[in-house]
Amino acid sequence: MNEPFLLSSLRVGESACVSGLEMYGPMRRRLLDIGLTEGTPVTCLLRSPFGDPSAYEVRGAVFALRQEDSRQVRMVRRGVSWG
Repeated sequence: MNEPFLLSSLRVGESACVSGLEMYGPMRRRLLDIGLTEGTPVTCLLRSPFGDPSAYEVRGAVFALRQEDSRQVRMVRRGVSWG
C-alpha cells in the first residue's frame, strides 16, 4: 500500500504527489496559490547545508519552504489512484 508521508522527508531528487495540507490560515493560502493541491507532483531540488529551508519544484516554479511548514504537507508516491 502507498502510505502517506511528509514533504519534509522527501529526499533531494525525489518526487511525490500532494495528498493534503494539514495547516490553515495564510500559509495554507500561500501553498494553494503556489499550486500545492491534491495530486500535484512535487520534486525536492535541494536542501540548505543545515537542512532548512529546502527548495521544491511545483508546476515549473521553484520555491523554498521551511521544514516547520513542509512537515504539514502530506505526500504519497506517484502512481496512486485518486478515487
